[in-house]
Amino acid sequence: MMMKRRTILRRAVLVGLMGAISLLLGSCGEESTGEASSDKLNVVATTTMIGDMVRAVGGDRIELTVLMGPGVDPHLYKPRPSDRSALSKADLIFYNGLLLEGQMSSLFDQANERGKPVHAVVAGISHDKLIGAGQENDHPDPHVWGDVELWRTALVEVVNAFVDADAANATQYQARADAYDTQLVALHEWAKKRMAEVPEKKRLLVTSHDAFSYFGRAYGFEVLGIQGISTASQAGVADVANTVDLLKKRGISAIFTENSVSPDLINAVKRDAGVKVGGELFSDSTGAKGVMETVGGETYDVSTYVGMIKHNVNTIVEHLK
Repeated sequence: MMMKRRTILRRAVLVGLMGAISLLLGSCGEESTGEASSDKLNVVATTTMIGDMVRAVGGDRIELTVLMGPGVDPHLYKPRPSDRSALSKADLIFYNGLLLEGQMSSLFDQANERGKPVHAVVAGISHDKLIGAGQENDHPDPHVWGDVELWRTALVEVVNAFVDADAANATQYQARADAYDTQLVALHEWAKKRMAEVPEKKRLLVTSHDAFSYFGRAYGFEVLGIQGISTASQAGVADVANTVDLLKKRGISAIFTENSVSPDLINAVKRDAGVKVGGELFSDSTGAKGVMETVGGETYDVSTYVGMIKHNVNTIVEHLK
């Protein structure tokens, strides 16, 4: 009788263990539902705008490293040893292109030679839509994210790269890309309506460097960047004087600093023209992570691309209308 009870007990324990193992395996299967692999892609993006898009498409399938944080100027950025390490370990690399990250070009070339998938997100944009294309030096303006409609083209490049690298999860990548694209479509329409609140005679946007030409073209503004397209160039006394004369002639009351550029030039113009600084715009990067703003009853995170555009539009409209 005792032996029979011990046999029954051993069988019960064995059944329990087998059940537990089955439950564990089953729960693992449930956790990865819709995902063909539990291995995440190691992804590197250069700027915060690209990082936001890549994160939106990649979701929980990726481990993301963004090389340049909020307030970092990509024109002058010098790669660090940690950047080289991140690029060497990456499964996918995304950068802007059009010489925005000029001092990193050799690193991208080296990664490409090693067989790393390296993607310039602006590669799919038609050449005739690039500002400055076809001119004598043919160095188009790289600040394409200022035009939300044009920036949507970069989304195609990103989602295609993910699908090529991880075809088993193509459906998930495409679904997340579609959801992000819906946000961008709504953002573009909102920006057009909001910017239209500024009277036409006041639609002159003056900033430190010319990072807003695509923005101005998309939303009906004349743009003047005192330094030109790249912050690596220097503005002279004549540039400041001409800007001052234009502001007085047009009766413009506000100019704007940028989060990734020194405010010295803008402060010099402010002093000589007798205008105010209307606020700080996000030009070559988004805002700091987790910083929330509320305007007109709407709250947004300025560390995201959507929040970046909303901050810029609201800041410009409130100080120029």
